[in-house]
Amino acid sequence: MSADTHAQTGSSLCRRFAAFAKHNTVLLIALCAALASLAAVPPDREYLHYFDIKTLCCLFGTLAVVCALKNIYFFSILAGRIIRWTGSSRIAALTLLCITFIGSMLIANDMALITFLPLGYYVFSTAGSKKEVATVFILQNTAANLGGMLTPFGNPQNLYLYSHFGIPTGEFMGIMAAPFALSVLLIALCCLLIPRHSLRVSVNKEMDHLPVRRTAAYLALFALTILMVFRVLPPLFVLTAVVLGLVILDRKALRMVDYGLLLTFVCFFIFAGNMGRFPPVREFFSGLLEKNTLLTSVLSCQVISNVPSAILLSQFTDKYASLLTGVNIGGAGTLIASLASLITFREYTHRYPSEARGYILRFSLFNFGFLSVLTCFCLWLGR
Repeated sequence: MSADTHAQTGSSLCRRFAAFAKHNTVLLIALCAALASLAAVPPDREYLHYFDIKTLCCLFGTLAVVCALKNIYFFSILAGRIIRWTGSSRIAALTLLCITFIGSMLIANDMALITFLPLGYYVFSTAGSKKEVATVFILQNTAANLGGMLTPFGNPQNLYLYSHFGIPTGEFMGIMAAPFALSVLLIALCCLLIPRHSLRVSVNKEMDHLPVRRTAAYLALFALTILMVFRVLPPLFVLTAVVLGLVILDRKALRMVDYGLLLTFVCFFIFAGNMGRFPPVREFFSGLLEKNTLLTSVLSCQVISNVPSAILLSQFTDKYASLLTGVNIGGAGTLIASLASLITFREYTHRYPSEARGYILRFSLFNFGFLSVLTCFCLWLGR
C-alpha cells in the first residue's frame, strides 16, 4: 500500500472519529472518566453493585418505544395538527413550547428535542421567519430541560435518583412542583419576545395519517414502560414485551435506540462508584454537600453536566430533595450543563454553521437568567 493510500486512510479515520466525537462528546467524557477512575479503585467484585439496572431498563424501554412512535411520525403529526390551528408566530411558538414541555415529561428531554426541534425549524423557516429560529430553539431547549423535571422519566437523572433513593412518586412530584410552576411562567413570559405576525404552515399529505393498529400497539407498549417506571410492573416483563413487540412491528426502532446514552450511564456508574470508594473525593464532596446541597449540585452541573452530577453526588448525600432540585434546575446555564443543550446547539449549527457565536451568546443570556431566578427561588424555599 502506497504512502498516499496510507495518508488517505488515516485522514478518513480522523474525520470519522471527529464526527463521532462531535456527536458523542458526553459519552467520550464519561468513558475517559471511568477509565481514569480505575487507577484509584482497581476492578473487583464491588463493581457489580455500581449499576442501577432498573434505571437502565426503564431508559431502554422508553427510548425504544419512542423511536417506534417517531418512525410513524406520531409526534410530528400530532404537533403539526396543533400548530396548524394557530394563526400567528407567537401562538405557534407558545404551542411548540407546550408540546416540547409535555413531550419532555413523557418521552424524556433529549428525545423531545430530537423530535420537535426540526418541527420548530420547519415552521419558522418555511414561513419566512428565520430570525426567530434561534430564539425558538433556545426556548424549546429550556422547555425540555425544565419541563422534564416534574416526572421521574422526564430527565435521565430523574430516573436514576427516583430509583436510587426509592423516592415515592407523590413526593417526587411534590418536590419539583414549585420550580416547575415557576419555569412554566418564565417560559410563557419569554414567548412575548417572539414578534407577532401571521403564520401559515404547509402540510405534507403523505405524512399526515397514522397507521391505526401500529399506533395503538406502540401506545400500549408505551403505557407498559410508564407502569415499569412507576414500579407497577417488573422491568423484565416489560422489556420482554417491548423487544418482542418491536421485533414483530418495527425492528428499525430497536436499532435506533440511543445506545450511546445507555453506555454513558454505564461509564458514569463506574466513575461515581469508584469515586465513592476513594476517601479524598468522598471527604471533599461530603463537605461541600453538607454546606449546601442545592448550590453544590447546581455548580457541578455547569462543569460536568446534570446526569453525571446526579450519579456522582448521590454517593455522598442523602438529601435527595435538594439534590434532585439542583440537578434539574442546573440543566440551565452553560452549554454543557445538559446533554439536551448540546443536542440543540448541534441541531442549530448544522442548519446555520456561521451563526454559532451569536447563538451561544443568546443561549447564555437566556439560560443564566433562568438559572439565577430558579436558584434564588429554590434557596428561598429552603432547599
